[in-house]
Amino acid sequence: MKYLHTMVRVTDIEQSLRFYRDALGLMLLSRRDYPQGRFTLVFLAAPGDEHAQIELTHNWDPEGYAGGRNFGHLAYEVDDIYAACRRLEEHAVTINRPPRAGRMAFVRSPDQISVELLQKGAALAPAEPWSSMPNVGAW
Repeated sequence: MKYLHTMVRVTDIEQSLRFYRDALGLMLLSRRDYPQGRFTLVFLAAPGDEHAQIELTHNWDPEGYAGGRNFGHLAYEVDDIYAACRRLEEHAVTINRPPRAGRMAFVRSPDQISVELLQKGAALAPAEPWSSMPNVGAW
């Protein structure tokens, strides 16, 4: 058995790419439009870890996807959690659960999928502004 990917339905493919690719830093592996089926599939992965993929599925006909939190969350290990959170903020992404102890943070995608960021190795020393930031919303 081999892990292939996690699929997440998205409502706006370009907005989702700005989040997953541009802000979160995932690498675009492929994008295919299927006009006959009226959907687009996009595969992304963390740089250097192309085997653990996320599939973004965009159905062209509008559908409501309620309760993104019932999915659980995606989790990515990062080399520097503070740098990752700064990059996300630069892309106007709200840090819902800041990395106060230098170890873990949570953000949400445009479709309200919870994304956990975990510091690679030992936690970084607590640092401002993260140490005193409150939680925002739900993650």
